[in-house]
Amino acid sequence: MKAELISIGDEILIGQIVNTNSVFLAKQLNGIGLEIVQITAISDKKSIIINALDEARKRADIIILTGGLGPTKDDLTKQTLCEYFNDQLVKNEIVLLHIENIFKKYVNTPISEMNRAQANLPSKATLLHNKYGTAAGMWFLDQGQIFISLPGIPYEMKALIQDEVLPKIKKRFVLPAIYHKTILTYGLGESVIAERIEKWEDSLPKDIKLAYLPSIGRVRLRLSTTGAHMATIKKAVDIQVKKVIPLIQDIYYGTEEDKPIEVLIGEKLIEKKQTLSCAESCTGGAIAMRLTANSGASEYFSGSAVTYSPSSKTKLLGVPKYLMDQNGVVSLVVAEAMALGAQKKYGTDFAVATTGNAGPSKGDQNQDIGTVCVAIATPEKLESFKFNMGNNRIRVINKTVNQVFEILFRALLNS
Repeated sequence: MKAELISIGDEILIGQIVNTNSVFLAKQLNGIGLEIVQITAISDKKSIIINALDEARKRADIIILTGGLGPTKDDLTKQTLCEYFNDQLVKNEIVLLHIENIFKKYVNTPISEMNRAQANLPSKATLLHNKYGTAAGMWFLDQGQIFISLPGIPYEMKALIQDEVLPKIKKRFVLPAIYHKTILTYGLGESVIAERIEKWEDSLPKDIKLAYLPSIGRVRLRLSTTGAHMATIKKAVDIQVKKVIPLIQDIYYGTEEDKPIEVLIGEKLIEKKQTLSCAESCTGGAIAMRLTANSGASEYFSGSAVTYSPSSKTKLLGVPKYLMDQNGVVSLVVAEAMALGAQKKYGTDFAVATTGNAGPSKGDQNQDIGTVCVAIATPEKLESFKFNMGNNRIRVINKTVNQVFEILFRALLNS
């Protein structure tokens, strides 16, 4: 069973917003056994929407549109669907009552006729109730194919998918099981990994596919398969995972379906009843942001000192000025002093520190662009590492954060 996703809105095309809806939809639909054959973003213009629908129905059994259902004149999806299915808009009293209740309870401004008009739906559409908003979802059956139109507001769309769309699809179709398992590795490039696991990869069953997914500082190895029964295909993939882990044990950090590395770090700290702090210069708080994005982080994470200037390193962390004068701000000894300073300041078991030149200009730094020094203070020892992370500022920062997590996780495993 094949599905296609169409996102409607100029705000996507001009880069004003990121199309996160398609990411969510693809995961949800793939999770119940649908194959996503194409994802398209288009302008909110009648001719373009119709053309996209014509093309999509050549490829897919289920076509899902998001966006273009607002109350203003630039939202044309409903009118276009009426034209496409030779239909007309009719007032849906259930939706109208829902809209009026929303305005009574949550909106300070009076309801307008434009808002009431959102209750006008194509007569051939099956209503998908949007409990959080005024734009109803719609389900069409045409020539054996299903067309679904959903609002573009993410939390409204997600609720409609969970409460309305997925149950209806699962009730209507017998779908195959699809299973993905993604192995997380840190510290080696995909070509090196491919050489290591070449014999294992060549021996994979034909129905299990391997994909290399490289990103900054890490490579994900995704195993995918389909079959009639989830338990059977899951067991087949898990057998292959157990075979490959010994080949990459030194760079293996778990599976993506389980938890990201920063969550694994938190769990290790909780398990050991230990705490962590950071001293960040070139990463500017990015390490702390990743850690605190997870609920319960306060149980093990005490804080981060973002000491971007040399003077703040001295004032907040006690880094001696002469160390920076003699060795430069970007140096192993300064990174070590920062880690020790954070460990003392926050009274934590572990502390990590970063100092580097992320670019794009060298400025008054004594090190080349991309040079980064990372230090970690543990209950047993102090270590530091020097890297060259390239010459793109954002890439340098992100690679450094990933490298810090790799170093920290290793230290926790060996502590």
